[in-house]
Amino acid sequence: MFSKPQTKGASAPIETSQARKLAVASLVAEGVSLRGDFTTEGDLHLDGAVEGDVRVSQLTIGETGVVTGSILADSVEIRGRVAGTICARQVRLWATAHVDGDISHTELAIEAGAHFEGRSLALTPAKPAALEALTVVAAE
Repeated sequence: MFSKPQTKGASAPIETSQARKLAVASLVAEGVSLRGDFTTEGDLHLDGAVEGDVRVSQLTIGETGVVTGSILADSVEIRGRVAGTICARQVRLWATAHVDGDISHTELAIEAGAHFEGRSLALTPAKPAALEALTVVAAE
């Protein structure tokens, strides 16, 4: 009476939320301050402050976010403030960004209105391999 008719042939199993791993970014909220190095294999959304080095896969710094220290990441988007060096494949400075320090990059985009005081150092094809090695060492 309440049974569902069986279909012939095997269907693909449906993925459950437990079976798939979702990439969820870590969050440092506005008003939160961390002192010391921050390292994760995942992503970080920063609206608070970090005083120390940051090593992540993808870093998003919100308008209220502040990093005082070096950044090593695959991708960095900055809407807030950074005082220190940045080494990443992709770097984007939004109009509200304020960066004091050198940026080593493969791709760099700077919106009108962003403040950048430092050197822009383009990574050559050999240097991304060095960046990869640094990322592996940082993860250990």
